[in-house]
Amino acid sequence: MELLKQRILRDGVVKPGNVLKVDSFLNHQMDIDLINEIGKEFKRRFSGCPVTKILTIEASGIGIACITAQYFHVPVVFAKKAQSINLDGDVYTTKVESFTHKKVYDVILSKKYLTADDHVLLIDDFLANGCALLGLIDIVKESGAVLEGAGIVIEKGFQSGGRTIREMGIHLESLAIIDSMTESSLVFRQTDTP
Repeated sequence: MELLKQRILRDGVVKPGNVLKVDSFLNHQMDIDLINEIGKEFKRRFSGCPVTKILTIEASGIGIACITAQYFHVPVVFAKKAQSINLDGDVYTTKVESFTHKKVYDVILSKKYLTADDHVLLIDDFLANGCALLGLIDIVKESGAVLEGAGIVIEKGFQSGGRTIREMGIHLESLAIIDSMTESSLVFRQTDTP
């Protein structure tokens, strides 16, 4: 997605440890016009899928998932990284390690919001090592729902997550795949999908 790549080149900042900061437009301050285009692109790429729910993980994926959901006309469900008194009844749980925060979270989702009748599209902002997506995939499997695919805004192609997910046979669409990055350069993978 050329619009996204140009924005990453203009406003993204590479930090030590292979961290790409896009918080000025994607996951802290959000450029809604850009995210609207991202939502349209996910709808285009998954147009043949009978999606009934969009699933993400708190917090950065929620805004992107919500805007994407308006094109599918389906609800968004997000897995929580902490138990709360508002989360009652039976829950799905899994453990997820955050690449950025270097922390393991217990991820929780109420069973009443994801069932075997659902067809699920996963949406998230980043894919690095794949831990968050693998955790969400575990939840979908546990629920008995059908996993239609995963939409990622930015994939770090030089890390193992994308390869792992694709080797599982999951339909993965990443809007921008970065093959290498340094503080002075970003190299995007050329893809067949416009």
